[in-house]
Amino acid sequence: MTRPPIFPVGSNDTRAWGLTAAERLARIAAKQDFELLGAPPAVGAVLLVDLGHVFDPAWLGHIAGQRGAVITRERRPVLAHVTTDAATAAAAMAKGEVPAGLTVVAVESGIELNNHELRKREAPFMLPLTPATVSAVERASYYGAYKGVTDILTKYLWPELAFHLSRLAAKLGMSPNLVTAIGTAFCIAAFFAFWLGNYWLGIGLGFVFMVLDTVDGKLARCTVTSSKIGDIADHGVDLVHPPFWWWAWLVGLDNYGTPLPTTEMTIILAIIVGGYIAGRLVEGAFLKAWGMHIHVWRPVDSWFRLITARRNPNMVLLFASMLVGRPDIGIIAVAIWTVVSLVFHLVRLAQAGAARAAGRPVASWLG
Repeated sequence: MTRPPIFPVGSNDTRAWGLTAAERLARIAAKQDFELLGAPPAVGAVLLVDLGHVFDPAWLGHIAGQRGAVITRERRPVLAHVTTDAATAAAAMAKGEVPAGLTVVAVESGIELNNHELRKREAPFMLPLTPATVSAVERASYYGAYKGVTDILTKYLWPELAFHLSRLAAKLGMSPNLVTAIGTAFCIAAFFAFWLGNYWLGIGLGFVFMVLDTVDGKLARCTVTSSKIGDIADHGVDLVHPPFWWWAWLVGLDNYGTPLPTTEMTIILAIIVGGYIAGRLVEGAFLKAWGMHIHVWRPVDSWFRLITARRNPNMVLLFASMLVGRPDIGIIAVAIWTVVSLVFHLVRLAQAGAARAAGRPVASWLG
């Protein structure tokens, strides 16, 4: 189905994340393949967008499927899908009036939309953009870009730190790809620190990298500058580097003074790397079979994603081991937790297969 074009109503020079409402709308429209018009069409459907407000990109796709509806915030029309007399409707919206003949849907009614990409179901933000609301808008759009299902550190430890760093990067005009490149440099530096047994230095460097790994994605979403190249670079580094960190940690044990026998080191590395690869394959198989991530099937899967054997939870184990000066115990714990996580996901994959065989639906609990 052809999407209706968009006509922006009004004007607004206030900037959030360095963008005016019109510039933000243009980027969102381009990402979602909407055409922007310079004037309301004489005939045909059109989406009218009030530039006095900014909103989560999900709203645009939602209103496109709601013919004859207008979404309001505090009784002011923000998004309208009109099918006739667009010029009159646009004139009404410019005055802050609801166009006649439309079904009113108030944001305050608690509408929730499912965001498959970010693995969450929520009421997306929609706020007026004025000099007084810039901070609130930036905060709302940042947290709106946060994944609902992720690891415990990303979800609870550094959201505020990453928020302020994202704002700083936007003010400095840094691109998400530049942030990714800087983060990658810290990632490589952490590898060498672990290799030499300088674990505290490596943890510090790794912490910076892990925070920047959050910043680049949030900056891309908040400034609507995500790209295929950036996505490949970001996820490529995320996918490849963890086994190298754990290998370097094992090698560094000798320099630190808590060496493991070569045979034991080899077995531990094989368990960690093999378990990591197998875990990724299980996730891929689940995604291919049911079109959703294994972490969003049932609430227990989303909960387990907080602590599953990925980089950040593993770093918690290694950090804890350094508090007692036993990095060797830490890497052994990572190997054990990798096996536990793999078994959990294999069981969940088997249970999903059994549910399908029994004719029961396998669908996300997020809706």
